[in-house]
Amino acid sequence: MTGDRETIEPHDSGLAARLNRLRAAVLGANDGIVSTAATVIGVAGVTNTFAPILVAGTAAVVGGSVSMALGEYVSVSTQRDSQEALIEKERQELRDDPAGELDELAGLYAAKGVSPATARQVALELTEHDALAAHLSAELNIDEVEVANPWHAAFASAAAFAAGAVLPLLAILLLPAGVRIPLTFVAVLVALTITGAVSAQAGGSSRRRAILRLIIGGALAMAFTYLVGALLGTAGVA
Repeated sequence: MTGDRETIEPHDSGLAARLNRLRAAVLGANDGIVSTAATVIGVAGVTNTFAPILVAGTAAVVGGSVSMALGEYVSVSTQRDSQEALIEKERQELRDDPAGELDELAGLYAAKGVSPATARQVALELTEHDALAAHLSAELNIDEVEVANPWHAAFASAAAFAAGAVLPLLAILLLPAGVRIPLTFVAVLVALTITGAVSAQAGGSSRRRAILRLIIGGALAMAFTYLVGALLGTAGVA
């Protein structure tokens, strides 16, 4: 029975971080699918000519990937700077007042319902093993080893976006002109169904709600951009 419980509920300190990375990758791919699909379908609403669609789609993939990478780099760099500042502050406090920090750590465990004597003993043992790690975990929920890497996040975000963006671009370029728009719609909605299911699985949420949100949002984005493109084409603006 214990083995079954461990299989269902693995006690892995890095599990939440890995799930967050998976969700970020799925959401990045979803952004790539929707934004690129909306771009190429909007252009296709103006013209079915291959070259303009190719140029617009390629620009959407490259521009979107770079934008995602830059945004993620800035965001994670800020997070990393904050984490490193907190780690250094905690390290300094341990140097300046180790006794006070020990009392604080024991108090944190006592506040969680551990008896004062046991909390004191736990704090002592953790401090002897790795005082900094103990305080970072109990006070700040930070693992010094797992401080966010902005370069990893930037590359992962760009790769996820590009992976998602390739599908609508290939669909609208490779399909025959007469059916490329409706079939691209279908291909995109199928892709969004898959990313929605994966995202829900990673987050433990309702698959139905996740899929419906993505399908409705993606369908609206494509419909609006196609309508705008068609109106501009009809008006002779483009």
